[in-house]
Amino acid sequence: MRRWSLRRDGYWRALVRKGSDGGKARLDIYKHRLGRTVTETDNTLFTALTLNSNPIHFDQNLAEKTYYGKILVNSCYTLSLAVGLSVADLSEHVMANLGWDGIRLPAPVFVGDTIYASSAILFKRDSSSRPNVGLITAKTTAHNQHGRTVVVYERTFLVYRRGEDPRDHLQF
Repeated sequence: MRRWSLRRDGYWRALVRKGSDGGKARLDIYKHRLGRTVTETDNTLFTALTLNSNPIHFDQNLAEKTYYGKILVNSCYTLSLAVGLSVADLSEHVMANLGWDGIRLPAPVFVGDTIYASSAILFKRDSSSRPNVGLITAKTTAHNQHGRTVVVYERTFLVYRRGEDPRDHLQF
C-alpha cells in the first residue's frame, strides 16, 4: 500500500512506496497564499444570485438597527470564499466534492473585511473504486484581518493523480 499526499500544485502524489498510514494523514498544513477583501458588490451580487431575501444583507437602513449595526455579509458567501481561497492548494485538480461537514461561523463578516484561509489534511487514502484519484478530507479555517476565525469546516473530495486529470490531455 502506498501513502499519498497532495502536491502544492493540487495533484495527488506518492510520498512513500511501502507501508500505510491507514488513512490517517500526517498533519499537512497549507497556508493559502491569497487573501480577499469583501466588497459591497460581492455581497449584494451573491445574495441576489442565490435569491436570499434577508434584508440584513442589502438594506443599510435596516442593518443599522440590528445587533451588528451594519450590513452583514451573506454567510454562504463567506463559506464559498473560504473554499475558493483553498482551491489552488487543495483542489485545483478535483474530480468531485463529496461533502462539507461541521460548518461553523463563529464570527460575522462585514464589507471591507479581508479573509485569509489555511487548511490541514485530516485524512487521505487511495480511492477504492477509482484508481486515478485519491480521497482527501481537509479542515479549512478562514479568518479576517484581525485574526478572528469567521468560518471552519471539513471538506471531503476526490482529486486526480498527475496525468489523470482530463485537462492534462486536452489538445490546444
